[in-house]
Amino acid sequence: MAPPSDPFSQEAVVRKKNNGPPVKFLLPLIYAPVLPLIRISLRHKPVLRDRLFAAVLAGAFVHGFYLVTDLYDIESK
Repeated sequence: MAPPSDPFSQEAVVRKKNNGPPVKFLLPLIYAPVLPLIRISLRHKPVLRDRLFAAVLAGAFVHGFYLVTDLYDIESK
């Protein structure tokens, strides 16, 4: 049996259990179908339709920017 100060035995304890896919990468599967639904369902309210569409699209760009900067931050370490 390895002594408690052995770094190889501690490595197994430090690892995080991966229970599934990260939600931040699955988020586009939610807001991508919402964009056409906004355009279709709010045909008779053009001001609300355009503002809501722009807000969701801006959120998508912000989310994409977050993912890209997060990936670059990980690679730089």
